[in-house]
Order: sequence, then structure tokens, then C-alpha cells
Amino acid sequence: MSYERYSPSGFGFLPPVVKNLIIINVLFFLATLLGSTINIDLSDYLGLHYFASQKFAPYQFITYMFMHGGFSHIFFNMFALWMFGTVLEQVWGPKKFLLYYIITGIGAALVHYLVFYFEITPVLNSIDAFLANPDLVTLHQFASNHKFNIGGSSDEFAQAFQSFQLNYNTLQQEPGNMQAMQESVNFVVAYRDHFLNLPLVVGASGAIYGLLLAFGMLFPNSLIYVYFFIPMKAKWFVVIFGAIELFSGFLDQSSNVAHFAHLGGMIFGFFLILYWKKKKNRQRTDYWQ
Repeated sequence: MSYERYSPSGFGFLPPVVKNLIIINVLFFLATLLGSTINIDLSDYLGLHYFASQKFAPYQFITYMFMHGGFSHIFFNMFALWMFGTVLEQVWGPKKFLLYYIITGIGAALVHYLVFYFEITPVLNSIDAFLANPDLVTLHQFASNHKFNIGGSSDEFAQAFQSFQLNYNTLQQEPGNMQAMQESVNFVVAYRDHFLNLPLVVGASGAIYGLLLAFGMLFPNSLIYVYFFIPMKAKWFVVIFGAIELFSGFLDQSSNVAHFAHLGGMIFGFFLILYWKKKKNRQRTDYWQ
């Protein structure tokens, strides 16, 4: 089979794993929409929380890949799954393709939260320093260097934050006010849990970027039409998108896009393909011996 001449089939044919992945993703998306109408946030249960969060569960490493944040999110992921996944499943076979998809999806989440760990460690250290030694100095070091995120919290928690601000101002005027200090400690304890519960990863994008990487490695000279118009060889398409995600990860930290998760899918895919290639070459060498 010539990789350079291989091209994806039309929508009329879908190999079993790609077809079932698309069906499962659509069903999860519809269930999410239905759940929102009865005030059930499925993303909160099935999306991937940070491992130190009270809401984290190991099964989320799998379920998060089937949750999406909106129609455009799921549409472009499923389009890419059809476009690249159909070819790869026909080349690799169903079992190998599914294994690759799952591993790159999990790898994407691991890389994302590894980067996140280093990002939030200074915040957690300042919180823990205050809780270990609650005084105005440690409170000021935390409160003055941290941008509080109260989004998605209850009205009760938002009111508690307002009370904390008042207590913080009081302590600046009256450092010995024990009641204001105790109430500040109580809020910071609750805020620590809230802060760890905030990160949530959803979507198949990490695995999709893994598929993109695989397509570029197996079919480096195949043409991909960017925006259905601009032709570009797959190998350069992969390099450019990888570079975009790398720079975006550092420069676009305020967005909700998990750029390092996309890179994680590509990194795990790269090493998995190298491992398979090395294993195949070893088997050939053993055969001829």
C-alpha cells in the first residue's frame, strides 16, 4: 500500500471504530443538552477534573473524551475523526486504531494537567502558607498576588467572598482583629477546594491531534486542503499546527482552549508510533534470523 497515494473514503463508508466513536460522541452531546434542561451538568460528572479536586474520578480520563462544550466543538472534532480516522483505521485495523485513540486521549489529559500543576503550585503554596501561619503578612502575600475566580460558584459562596474582602480590609486597619482573621481562614479553606474544582477538560481534541500527527507521519506528502481551498502537504500541516499550539499554550493562557492537551495528544502519538515501528522492525529481524 502506498501511503502517499492513499486517500480517505467518502461519508458513505465508515469503519466500525470511527463510526461508533462518532455515534457515542453525538449521544453524549445530546445527553448533555438534555441534562441542561433539567439542571444536570453532565460535564461536571464526566469531564476531567484536576486529580487533587474533590470532583475527580479515574473514569473521567475516558469519559472526558466524549464530552464537548458546544456544537462547533463537536462538529470539527467529529469531522477530523472521519477525515483522518477513517484512513488510519483502515491501515491499522480496528483494535490498533482504538488503542491509539485512547492512549493519545489519555496522554493529552496527562500533559495538560502536568503543565497545570506547575502553573497552580505557587498559588497553592501561598494558600497553604497562610493556613499554616494565619497572619496579615501571609494573607497579604496570597490575596495581593492572586486573581480570585468565583465564577460558577453559588450565591452563598459569592457572598462569602464579599465578606472575605471586608475582613481583609478590616485586618489591614486592625491586624489584631481575631474574628476577622478566623473568618478569613474559613473562607480560604473553602476557596482552596473551590479553586481545585474549577479546572475541567472536555472534548476529543487531544486524541484528534494525535490522529493528525499519525496521518502526517504515515502520509507525509498527502495534500490537506486548509479551509477546503489551500493545499498543504500533511507533514507541514502537522508541524504548523503543532507550533501554533505550542506558542498558544504560552501566550494564550487566559482562554478556555487546552492547547497543551492538543500537544500532549501529538507527543504521545509520536512516541507510540515510534514504539510500534521499532517493535515491527525487531519482529522482522527475528523472523529472518
